[in-house]
Amino acid sequence: MALRQFGDLEAVVMDVLWSATEPLTVRHVHGQISQTRQIAYTTVMSTMDNLFRKGWLLRDKVGLAYHYRPTMSREEHSANLMRTVFESGGERELILNFFLEQIGDDESGRLREAFHRLSTGDDA
Repeated sequence: MALRQFGDLEAVVMDVLWSATEPLTVRHVHGQISQTRQIAYTTVMSTMDNLFRKGWLLRDKVGLAYHYRPTMSREEHSANLMRTVFESGGERELILNFFLEQIGDDESGRLREAFHRLSTGDDA
């Protein structure tokens, strides 16, 4: 699966599914999305089928309906995107420096804590 950002509607669908605690039907996802925008049920269904065929969603047939769930968490997807960008070319040290210059003190502190946990093997 090639890592890339999603199209606009794909991102909205993935956001609904990532926010869910259990697999969702097209009807449920359509209901969530239609609260903020006018959209056809069949458009949501086609988008979810496309995401399934691209490998972003898994689905199980329960009765007459498919129940969809993401193949990876939002955080796993974001980490994979970051890794893809890091490996996309250019001087890695410069890429990392530019990234570090853009993050704030709070994010920098979290990054230091994560490095510390990784280096000490502390999962807490």
